[in-house]
Amino acid sequence: MTHSSHQQEMRDAARHVGRRRFLTATGAAAALAFSVNLPAAGTASAAELDGRRIGEDPFTLGIASGDPQPDSVLLWTRLAPRPYETGSGLPQSRVEVSWELAHDEHFSRIVQRGSATAHPEFNHSVHVEVKGLEADRVFYYRFRSGTWISPAGRTRTAPAPDARNSALRLAAVSCQAYHDGYFTAYKHLAQEDVDVVFHLGDYLYEYAVDATGGARNYTDRKLPARFNRETVTLEDYRLRYGLYKSDPDLRAAHAAHPFVVTWDDHETENNYAGDTPENGVPPEEFLLRRAAAYRAYWENQPLRTPQQPSGPDMKLYRRLQFGRLAQFDILDTRQYRSDQAYGDGWHKPGPESEDPSRTLTGATQERWLLDGWHASRATWNVVPQQVAFAQRRDVPTDAYLLSMDAWDGYPASRDRILKGAGAAGIDNLMVLTGDVHVGYGFDLKKDFDDPSSRTVGTEIVATSITSGKDGTDKPAGWNNQMRANPHMKFFNGRRGYAVITLGLKQARADYRTVSAVTTPGAPVTTAGSFVTEVGNQGLTPA
Repeated sequence: MTHSSHQQEMRDAARHVGRRRFLTATGAAAALAFSVNLPAAGTASAAELDGRRIGEDPFTLGIASGDPQPDSVLLWTRLAPRPYETGSGLPQSRVEVSWELAHDEHFSRIVQRGSATAHPEFNHSVHVEVKGLEADRVFYYRFRSGTWISPAGRTRTAPAPDARNSALRLAAVSCQAYHDGYFTAYKHLAQEDVDVVFHLGDYLYEYAVDATGGARNYTDRKLPARFNRETVTLEDYRLRYGLYKSDPDLRAAHAAHPFVVTWDDHETENNYAGDTPENGVPPEEFLLRRAAAYRAYWENQPLRTPQQPSGPDMKLYRRLQFGRLAQFDILDTRQYRSDQAYGDGWHKPGPESEDPSRTLTGATQERWLLDGWHASRATWNVVPQQVAFAQRRDVPTDAYLLSMDAWDGYPASRDRILKGAGAAGIDNLMVLTGDVHVGYGFDLKKDFDDPSSRTVGTEIVATSITSGKDGTDKPAGWNNQMRANPHMKFFNGRRGYAVITLGLKQARADYRTVSAVTTPGAPVTTAGSFVTEVGNQGLTPA
């Protein structure tokens, strides 16, 4: 049997596993027991619960919007009166949820209203695609179930495809380990004047969270013991989203801005590659876990119907247009990648990592990206994705190592992308990145081994929201990396986010950081600001 046919056989098995089928792993892994092929939304598989019988606030996880298009917005919520409990405090019943979209925050000028069903099969999540809207407009929205009314959210549509818009302000965020600290950066982001937020992966972590919330060190409450284990089953992942999304600062950021999300590894398991898990778990068992993680991800994110998963597969890469100013090609560098070379850590490059057949995106997604660039008329072509794109040597000697989990472990794949951008005539390429828990600013070089080679784009790496705890301005390895990589223009290890302003003449990146996340309430400052000019790529201090 070929590798591809074996993969398909495992996917089919994961997609059709029954409710009572158990796969028992060795060691500490829990039995996997869930149905991947649950009924679709709209099936009358459960009785209906009158929302007036819900005795506690069901909107504990807030509201969200995402993937703005010129004529539509996607609105999200999930009913969860008790988000820390299995079932979230609701019976296995359908619940009708009404929604409103208005021009004003007081909802005196209603644009549209309607209702949707929160199905138990989808953990009582609601995804509403509101269509027929005016382009490039701010809207306000809210939900109602019974007597309960959700907080209000603010969202906006994208400019029309042919609009000659002159400015777009966005934020890039990543890596929010709950157990590493408070989401203070989100409190500040909620107050920023941005059009859209790109989340670049590691929205949650699969690792155990103890009773005190890890570095949060709660003294006024204790988290349930069910969080103090690694996520494996569908219920594990659902509960973990309940924990994360109950954070008030994260809820505030979602309410203030539309989000465009993509995952990295921790939404499923650390450093997985395609159908290959981090540890020696059988692939067919890992695909069951992946199916659970992907389903919970869709249930808890403001994603549209095309992103709804099918078993262990989910098409997350997609394209958004913001007028003639910017095209965003959102990548998934985890689901289709070749397994990491030489393990998944730092290693000297060699024949295995430099094999030209290796891919980080998979052939289909790579072709989709290059074809999209050939058709692009945008001034800026921006690629929100997960792992460090630019070359990143750890020391300035011939003994340097590279990260095998990043694009450095897939240099042929990176070279095809850069050559494809050149062939498509992409003059203003910007890559947005998360994953590494530091803020970087890179010039993208035609040949990273030749510092004098042409700069073909820029990369803005957003630091983590909390992962890595408080961090420092100059983390370990700062001197070595700055010396080893002449194309590295910025390196800071504090927590926070990046704000990028795209214009007709230049783009500006502001690295916003907080002094601490292990204690709440830290102020935000700007650790560095850089610009890159249209038609003359390369970061210079602002």
